[in-house]
Amino acid sequence: MDIFLQVMVTGLTLGALYALAATGLALVWGTLGMFNMAHGIFMTVGAYGAFVAVDMFGFPRPFAFVFGLAAGGIIGAATYLFVARFMIGRRNFETNIIVATAGIAILAQDIILKIFGAYPFSQPVVIDGKFSIGDVIVPTQRVLILVGAALLLLGVNILLTRTKLGRAIRATAMSIDAARLMGVRTSRTYLQVIVIAGVLAGAAGIMVSSLSTLSPQMGGNPMLMAFVVCVVAGLGHIGGTGLAAIGLGILEATIQYFLGVQYGFPVMLLLVILFLIWRPNGLFGKQLVVRL
Repeated sequence: MDIFLQVMVTGLTLGALYALAATGLALVWGTLGMFNMAHGIFMTVGAYGAFVAVDMFGFPRPFAFVFGLAAGGIIGAATYLFVARFMIGRRNFETNIIVATAGIAILAQDIILKIFGAYPFSQPVVIDGKFSIGDVIVPTQRVLILVGAALLLLGVNILLTRTKLGRAIRATAMSIDAARLMGVRTSRTYLQVIVIAGVLAGAAGIMVSSLSTLSPQMGGNPMLMAFVVCVVAGLGHIGGTGLAAIGLGILEATIQYFLGVQYGFPVMLLLVILFLIWRPNGLFGKQLVVRL
């Protein structure tokens, strides 16, 4: 029972982090048809935003967390306003935007490296303390990550299903031409989607860095895991992304416990290869049938 509880706590924490990161990635893909290679740097910017708010400006931790979310949203907005909006609708957009956003990620990472250096920092937005469930010690920070991720994802769900903005996003994802005919300003909707993705990525970055360290390269592995989650769930499937993230988080925690930490990530990569071969549309995705 103690082993089960330990694996579940670790797995749910990982799943919550992956769900935050992957939901933003899936939302952008589902709405814009854009795979954002800069998603990892969105997480890094959000994490450093929270660090700056506490370390340099002395803001309280809750305010610093909000500051980090805003930093993620701002870099998301900048990515759309200065790069993506000029490429949407052009030939080979899906391929060209991958190259462009990869360039943004490299540039932003280099800027962070120049400002803060390569030395890793501790994330100050963290809550100390722990409690026991039987013989299992559970850090308070992990519980806060679970609660915070659940609240953010619930907020996104409410936004997409019960607001005018959510209807506009879903309409644009279904058919951009039909959405425009119904009066949806799709350019503004695209901007709002990328800002939402940036906010979620910023939150994920803060949480990831609170469990490890803060460095310019910290967004790389979380972005790859977010991609794994999206492939398993089905690219662009928002609802399935959260379920896939929790399942993969528990699977990774189980592998790490019984086989070793070094085997968790390789097994996840093997899993995504198998899905791309045998079920390329993911668990929840549907095959598109085109009749000529």
